[in-house]
Amino acid sequence: MYILGLDLGTTAIKVALVTEDGNVVGKSVVEYTLDTPSPLEVELPVQVYWDSFKKSILELFETTRVNPAEVGVLGMSVQGETLVCVDRDGVPLHNAIVWLDNRAQEEAKELDSDFANTTTYEITGQVKIVPTWPACKILWIRKNRNDLFKKTEKFLLLEDYFIFRLTGRYVAEGSLLSSTVYWNIRTKKWWKEMLDRLEIEESQLPEIKESGEVVGTILPEIAKELGLSSELIITMGALDQAAGAIGVGNISPGLFSENTGAALAICATVERPFMDPNMAMPCHYHGIPDLYMAHTFTSGGMVLKWFRDKFCQQEINLSEVLGKDSYSLLDDEAQTVEPGCGGLVMLPHLEGAMAPEANPKAKGVFFGFTLHHSKAHFVRSTMETIAFIVRRNVDVLKGLDIPVEEVICLGGGAKSPLWNQIKADVLNKKIVTTANDQDAACLGAAFIAGKGTGIFKNLQDAIEKSVTVKNEYLPNRQNREIYDAAYKKYVSLYENLVDVFDMP
Repeated sequence: MYILGLDLGTTAIKVALVTEDGNVVGKSVVEYTLDTPSPLEVELPVQVYWDSFKKSILELFETTRVNPAEVGVLGMSVQGETLVCVDRDGVPLHNAIVWLDNRAQEEAKELDSDFANTTTYEITGQVKIVPTWPACKILWIRKNRNDLFKKTEKFLLLEDYFIFRLTGRYVAEGSLLSSTVYWNIRTKKWWKEMLDRLEIEESQLPEIKESGEVVGTILPEIAKELGLSSELIITMGALDQAAGAIGVGNISPGLFSENTGAALAICATVERPFMDPNMAMPCHYHGIPDLYMAHTFTSGGMVLKWFRDKFCQQEINLSEVLGKDSYSLLDDEAQTVEPGCGGLVMLPHLEGAMAPEANPKAKGVFFGFTLHHSKAHFVRSTMETIAFIVRRNVDVLKGLDIPVEEVICLGGGAKSPLWNQIKADVLNKKIVTTANDQDAACLGAAFIAGKGTGIFKNLQDAIEKSVTVKNEYLPNRQNREIYDAAYKKYVSLYENLVDVFDMP
């Protein structure tokens, strides 16, 4: 029997077939382009997600020749904070408001004023109320689209919507709910005071379950639509970053992983909820029942993608001629530049900054360029700044006595040996990549589903069967002083621009 692992990402959907031994035997990826009607708005028609899912399923079975009847269970890894409003029949009333959406600036200020930061942190694990959280999005809808607000029967996250489409049941789980800021990570119940402030009822939200719990079998008409077995079991999934961490073996306290995909995310598994006295590190519920994560995310690989798409058409064209990935060509250019980029530093906050800065008004900045600097310097500077973000968060964890001895890297960024070495040098820590790092989210979703249905005895069983080290990168001590200075400049640059970011 096979497990179907689904990863609902920011800019693409991936499906993978996973064996009972934890091996990926086939996968399919379908990309989509987000709609940005204004600088602060990021949306996508909900049907685009579903149609992309259908297309990826079709492609998967066409390429693998696996009989769909052999697929027994589906697990999912899903982006957080993307809000879907549906009517009484479960039909979307509006585009999905994607997690990157920052339109609810004023609403975030209102809620931040109404609830003390310490209260929000204690209850939800989030250090600050920011516009991307679903609570702020709901309040924005109530104030600016009251017609939509009144018609909405259920406020769902993307995972909730997909499970409803697949099973007809409205259910949700804690790893995605943590950052709604209307769910209590300690009691695992809805935060009533926040619901009252938003003027919504518990009945407008899903039933709460744990990751890996069986929801039910797929609806017959959906099985027919997707070409799947009518006996396919659907399980609760997990936040994409939690699933990715599980997929590379980060399931126990003391382990740390970073994922450079469209977003950059860090995850350190911990036994119980914590509070950072400096209010810098969020605490999330894990995709593993009764464990938690020191977890935050911000713009990651999308920053390099933005730079490539806007300024590197030559490399894109050349990649088509050579049959070589355009990012690999950018790696080659960046490799020619000395560490520290000759003083060029970037702030990568193209959509605001998440923890530890938690500043939705932060912007992207290139600082320190001269006539000496070339495009290659800007490419490498973009790669170095992502490593600086990881170091910022590792520094916060150190202050919380959460150990980070080595870093497991996954996501698209882990394909770049140069980027992995930059991270090792900036962090002064060993970087590890796994053989499955590009499928980690799908694998994590499959591991969770397999454990929930008895295919695997436990998550450790699944990991021992399939997770192996691919490469290790040790810090180059010759670069230590250079990167310490560059990192200091990075931190100082942000701190000195905070007031500027507040300017209209």
